[in-house]
Amino acid sequence: MGRLVHFEIHVNDMERAKHFYGKVFGWSFQDWSDYAGMPYFGAVTGEEDELGINGALMQRQGPPPEVNQALNGFACTMGVESYDGTEAKILENGGKVAISKHALPGMAWQGYYIDTEGNIFGIHQPDKNAK
Repeated sequence: MGRLVHFEIHVNDMERAKHFYGKVFGWSFQDWSDYAGMPYFGAVTGEEDELGINGALMQRQGPPPEVNQALNGFACTMGVESYDGTEAKILENGGKVAISKHALPGMAWQGYYIDTEGNIFGIHQPDKNAK
């Protein structure tokens, strides 16, 4: 099996990105730059006994995505307990709405956002009553 075990988010401004993901999702970061040979910070996204994976923020090596460009890579989606509360944090910390909150009927609330570095990501709140 090829199970996803790590992700990397490419960023222009490491401190700005660490601030955004730390404030919005509560992630903590470990400096792994010496191993990577570039600015590279491991992202701890939750407790070891929680479902999910850890990843990293890495220095962008090329131009950022263009505004209104179709997604040309993977989109990370974070599970959240409160969709509306998380959306408020995203907007308060410099994120923007890409695709607004919508129901996945009988399953969840879903939406997509643009982080401070121009990357698209999703949030997902399970809710069997979503419609």
